[in-house]
Amino acid sequence: MRKLVVALLVLVVLAVVLDRVAVAGVQREIAKQVQASADLDAPPTVQVRGVPFLTQAIGGRYEEIAIDIGDIQREGIRLSDVQATLFGVEAPLMDLIQNATGTKIVAERVTGTVTISEETLNSRAPRGIKIEGGGGDGTVRVSGEVTAMGNKVPVTADMKVEVKDGVLRLTPAKVTIAGGFTVPNAERLVTFTVPVQGLPLDLKITEVRSAPGGGLAIDATATDVPLSR
Repeated sequence: MRKLVVALLVLVVLAVVLDRVAVAGVQREIAKQVQASADLDAPPTVQVRGVPFLTQAIGGRYEEIAIDIGDIQREGIRLSDVQATLFGVEAPLMDLIQNATGTKIVAERVTGTVTISEETLNSRAPRGIKIEGGGGDGTVRVSGEVTAMGNKVPVTADMKVEVKDGVLRLTPAKVTIAGGFTVPNAERLVTFTVPVQGLPLDLKITEVRSAPGGGLAIDATATDVPLSR
């Protein structure tokens, strides 16, 4: 009886070890493919969720994989804290074992989040205009001075954010001019754009809102995404 118990314990330990070794190998390969396809300077952190892992590996399908890409640069714009979650990832185990680099890994659906910091927004804002945090109804508040008719005029505005073809356009929903000045086309003086293009994993922007810590928080999604190119 004791020998049987010992044998069972050994099998359990071996199963756990194999599970962890297998998950490390798959995570490493997914990180390599994402790094290559997204042209990243370093491999992202990958975590296959769900236990036991081996049952997913044997089936060649992983229900959820989290990817931490971190900060990247696109079109001269710094994108901070880029996170993605892959759902329904097809990656046959034998293909990964026999030819990892040649295995086509595909995710049925991907969701992602990106942060645009206040520093990045300020670098795109018109001269003299600075971000002051979130406004009401998901807007971003700006303040500063604009030059109108040769005079520097204090101005504040709550900026709404619109998205078109991967470009964020910040336009004032409300402009307040100090000192009772009337400034023609005041909206034009504080409007600016931020390109957010070339997101990893074919992600497309679905929503933009003011971030709790300042700046903008972006949600994005994609479907039928190959991890390799």
